Formats: sequence, C-alpha cells, structure tokens
Amino acid sequence: MFNLFKEKLGIKKEDKNVNTSKTVANDEFLVPISGELINLDEVKDEVFSQRMMGDGFAIDPEDGHVFSPVDGTVTSVFPTKHAISIKSNAGIEILIHFGLDTVELKGEGFKLYIEEEAAVKAGDLLLEVDVDEVKKKVPSIVVPVIFLELNERTFTFRAGKVKAKDRGVIQIN
Repeated sequence: MFNLFKEKLGIKKEDKNVNTSKTVANDEFLVPISGELINLDEVKDEVFSQRMMGDGFAIDPEDGHVFSPVDGTVTSVFPTKHAISIKSNAGIEILIHFGLDTVELKGEGFKLYIEEEAAVKAGDLLLEVDVDEVKKKVPSIVVPVIFLELNERTFTFRAGKVKAKDRGVIQIN
C-alpha cells in the first residue's frame, strides 16, 4: 500500500539490503515525539483513520523534534521532508508522517537530520519541525505513525501523554 501511495506522488523506491538481526531488545519501540498519543480513529484524514496505509497510532505533538523509534535503516524520505519510513532491524517498516496536508508546504518548516539508506539507532534525531510556522498553514499537525509492514505481528499502545524516547508505551508482539 505504501508503495502505491509513493507512486502516486512520483517517488521511487529501490530495494535495499537490510540487516535483519534484532539489535533492540524484544523489538523495543521508543515514542518518536512528545505529545498526546491517540488512536488513529481520531485523525481527521481518512487515509490514516481508515487505516488505508496500515494500522498504527498518532501523536498530537507538543514540539517538533522527531526521533527514530527503532534501530534500522531509513527506507524513504519524502522530498517534502514531512514523511520518513524506517525498516527496523527486525523487519518492521514504520512511516512517521508529520501533520496533515504538509506535503503542500514543499519542505518549508522542516529540517532533516537523515537521508535515505542511513542506518539509525533508536533515539536518533530524524527531523525538526518549526511547529509554530507549520501549524498556521495546515489543518492539523498530528503525527500518524503507521506500521506499513508488521510481518503478521501485532502491537499495543497506551494512549495519553508521552515523552519522546519513552519506553514501554508501544509494544510489538
């Protein structure tokens, strides 16, 4: 599904060799951004709330610092800088999408700290967003975090106030 979404935007993805060894204990998943963790049902965009790209959760951010939730490889960075996908070393692919309709900003207000094919560790800074600037120009700055590829695994999360890099809030089983 994600590849179809990227094709519509004209973004090509090449196959990458990804290390599949587990380097994060029990597929530990860190919270990628501080804010209020909410159910995807609350996201006011059907692509996310109807889970057309996959299941996950969202965070209503309190700041613009976005961190890698896992050890892995960056598989895609949208040219507009608003969305990043990472394949964990355990084979789980995750999309972090900052805001709704942020593609229209063409990168304005976004500062990347990574590039495609970069190896990342859980807790590495991926992106910094000027929340005040972006908030004025889009309908929402909510950050959907989508599991594009769980490989028949499941996840659970604890809704509520979270801090970036918190452990134990999102569990992958």
